[in-house]
Amino acid sequence: MSTNKAVRPTTVDVARLASVSTATVSYVLNNAEGRRISAPTREAVYRAAELLGYRPNLAARNLARGKSGVVLYVVPHVAVGEMPMQAGSRMTTELARQGLLQVQIFETEDDQHVVDAVENLDPIAVTSLFPLSEAALGAVRAAGIPHIEIGALPALGDPHLSVGEMRVEHLVSRGHRRIAFAYTGIAKWRPLGDYWFEGVARAARLRDLPPVRVGEITTDNAADVVTGWVHDGVTAVCAQSDEIACLVLYGIHQARLRCPHDLAVIGVDAGPMGVVSTPPLTTVQFDPRAVADAAVTAVFERLGLPTPPPGEVTDISRLIVRSST
Repeated sequence: MSTNKAVRPTTVDVARLASVSTATVSYVLNNAEGRRISAPTREAVYRAAELLGYRPNLAARNLARGKSGVVLYVVPHVAVGEMPMQAGSRMTTELARQGLLQVQIFETEDDQHVVDAVENLDPIAVTSLFPLSEAALGAVRAAGIPHIEIGALPALGDPHLSVGEMRVEHLVSRGHRRIAFAYTGIAKWRPLGDYWFEGVARAARLRDLPPVRVGEITTDNAADVVTGWVHDGVTAVCAQSDEIACLVLYGIHQARLRCPHDLAVIGVDAGPMGVVSTPPLTTVQFDPRAVADAAVTAVFERLGLPTPPPGEVTDISRLIVRSST
């Protein structure tokens, strides 16, 4: 019987193309400690592996290491658009090139299953877009494994500050000076609101704007909160997320006010509801490729693996202007 399936390249093929021994290939690709290998030799091995499309055998490599080879990716419970899943998909592919298996686990109100995953899957690293809960972080520390908080990576350039600058600059360009910030009414996600609020407040201070007003928005109080803001002279609102921005729009409608005439609204995360809200929501969209590449590089660095070559420099986020501002 014959088959058209291509033969998977081996370390022997890599060694032949790089003109080195198979042992040297193994030392380089496994980043073996205590081995003195010159930079040109390492580069030759990496180049040969890339040209051949060589992929390490995940099971064999991790058995040799005595580790699971699992990287746990904690997907946030809060609404942040499709970016976490898009970035997660790219991370899965890039990590697999190094023989690492990414397992995605979703946050819920009860973080015990995240703790269980850390304890039972024996991951070699944990990644998350935002800070982990105290219970989950405690499990990571107890396991003695790296935690990469993607949103805090220097490579992303303090997104809370750059996004705050982007939103406030847009509102000021539309003539707004008195700005409010809308928080979620769910206490657990207040820290994420604090993260975005810091950028908005800083951008307002740099422009000598009045202090940013704050308020928690729920379906029960939305009309009262927006009415109070308008009464106090607020003309624009930065929301913690698109989800919260839609609650602000709900409050505006309930109070029989007009957006953006009485109160402009801007969100963050480019969720799908912003396209069909009334009016369509101005928001900030993130580039999942840039987020994923920064995360993968950080994982490789923390695990002592060769980092991939830097990709094309791109902005992590962009403003999507719609009718709400």
